[in-house]
Amino acid sequence: MTSFDHQRRPLVIGIGGTTRAASSTERALGFALRGAEAAGAQTRLFGGTFLHSLPHYAPENPARTDEQLELIEAVRHADALIIATPGYHGGVSGLVKNALDTLEELRADERPYLDGRAVGCIVTAYGWQAAGSVLTSLRSIVHALRGWPTPFGAGINTLETRFDSVDTCSDPKVVDQLATVGQQAAQFALAFASHRTPVAASVPGAQNEAARNEAQPARLLHAV
Repeated sequence: MTSFDHQRRPLVIGIGGTTRAASSTERALGFALRGAEAAGAQTRLFGGTFLHSLPHYAPENPARTDEQLELIEAVRHADALIIATPGYHGGVSGLVKNALDTLEELRADERPYLDGRAVGCIVTAYGWQAAGSVLTSLRSIVHALRGWPTPFGAGINTLETRFDSVDTCSDPKVVDQLATVGQQAAQFALAFASHRTPVAASVPGAQNEAARNEAQPARLLHAV
């Protein structure tokens, strides 16, 4: 996309979940996406079942599965994202990290990686220590992908908070926090869009070439 269509609602992509159906992580992400919708966005969820269908990202192999291409294209056209991960052993889960690794395919885009996009961050963990440390780690990953973590990120201690269904949570404060993540992602998408300028047409391909050159230092996956 070279410019934003102000006649449409911003698209917020949700990425997150676990291999377990109806996980707390995916349900938390659902609350945040509903917050984005309430702020005027349209949303799309890539939950645990979908993430589990993605093969391990192999940058040396140019072939991509239909699922990988679906995720790549969705993020390419997204105006903002919300990422939700469980805290496994003090880090982002492999399932979610593999999905984020797949976004290496956006490195040569006009907007490389997550450039110019707000990213809401959510972590669920069985204890406060992991919730805090993994939230910091997730924000660092978003920075590495040139995204803008929203000011508010949600760390949820599932030892204290239960998600009994897709639309029920034992703690109303957590519901408000998740809604805030979604609202900020949608609001920042609109704010970024208002400052986005069309690609200059005077030098065909110059913008894409500049993006490729600028993206070279960030290609960490190709450096090993």
